[in-house]
Amino acid sequence: MHRNLATSALLTGAALAVLAACGTDTRSGADGTGRTTERAVPAPVKPARPVVDGLPGMPPVLDPKDVYAADRPNRLSPVVKGFPPRVYVPNTESDTVSVIDPKTYRVIETIRVGRQPQHVVPSWDLKTLWVNNDRGNTLTPIDPATGKAGKPVEVHDPYNLYFTPNGKYAVVMASLDRELVFRDPHTMKRIKTEPVTCYGVNHADFSLDGKYFIVSCEFSGELLKVDTERMKVVAQQKLPLKGAMPQDVKVSPDGKLFYIADMMAHGMWIVDGATFDKPRFLHTGKGCHGLYVSRDSREMYVTNRGEGTVSVFDFTKGELTRKWRLPDGGSPDMGGVSADGKVLWLSGRYNSEVYAIDTADGRQIARIKVGGGPHGLAVYPQPGRYSLGHTGVFR
Repeated sequence: MHRNLATSALLTGAALAVLAACGTDTRSGADGTGRTTERAVPAPVKPARPVVDGLPGMPPVLDPKDVYAADRPNRLSPVVKGFPPRVYVPNTESDTVSVIDPKTYRVIETIRVGRQPQHVVPSWDLKTLWVNNDRGNTLTPIDPATGKAGKPVEVHDPYNLYFTPNGKYAVVMASLDRELVFRDPHTMKRIKTEPVTCYGVNHADFSLDGKYFIVSCEFSGELLKVDTERMKVVAQQKLPLKGAMPQDVKVSPDGKLFYIADMMAHGMWIVDGATFDKPRFLHTGKGCHGLYVSRDSREMYVTNRGEGTVSVFDFTKGELTRKWRLPDGGSPDMGGVSADGKVLWLSGRYNSEVYAIDTADGRQIARIKVGGGPHGLAVYPQPGRYSLGHTGVFR
């Protein structure tokens, strides 16, 4: 009898041990009675893979089919939500920045800056606006929270300014120096200089994965392909038109094609970023100059500075669908789209004015007098997680 009891106890203990090994747990309930509950063994957690293998340190791509997915109407970063909405207009001939209140369509302040300011550029971290004083060889910082200018930083030949997608470097387009200068994005200390053989480097945009960018060379009619991490030109081509003058550059929402405005060809060159082969051409209008993507990523606004018009390009159709004409003429140049996507703001380069255009129908809402030679104006703040530079290229 005792032997049977002992044997039974051993079998019971072995059974419990097996159950415990299979994830069974014996605990005391609140009433003191023993309860046996089954515990699920969790599956190993696999680290989530990014949808795109991007440049190291770059924020993950939100949508592989749309590089502008973070730029939806009024989707402001917490960093900029407290900033008052303003339009900052650099006047190249007046050495000033006109500040417009977009609610009243009036100039509310004029800031004195360095010689020949070309563009107002949001920093990668969205906290600073940099005024590119090209001939003054300085960058003037503006605090977008207060609208006040800070102490200028010495930077040679800063015609235009970009930031690598990981925020590691600022890239100065030193047009006359014939250099791409990679600098610290905060102090602007020079880190690496990449000499170029073309003339007039000025505008750029980055690939979907951020690993390369395409640069336009205005005065020699050429394009460069630059490896972002290596900070090195890896390909170069001459545009197939004598006298070509490439200007603004924008990548398509799917990241496959790059559009390059050409003010002498009067249209856009379209090049495959991966193959970087011979581009095809689409005529838009005289003096094609600036390119701006709509908040829904469906269209792109193309400024034709030489004829006072804006062409509307449909990305899906791959064709122009409309053309808006300024009622009293003008010279629409550089600009940006309002945070809600309803207004396209453009500088009138040769008319000392700024245009506010309704993106629904192309109607001119306002025409505002500013200083001489207004150029790369910035609408700020805008939606997006970080800035790639120029007058506001956000991801």
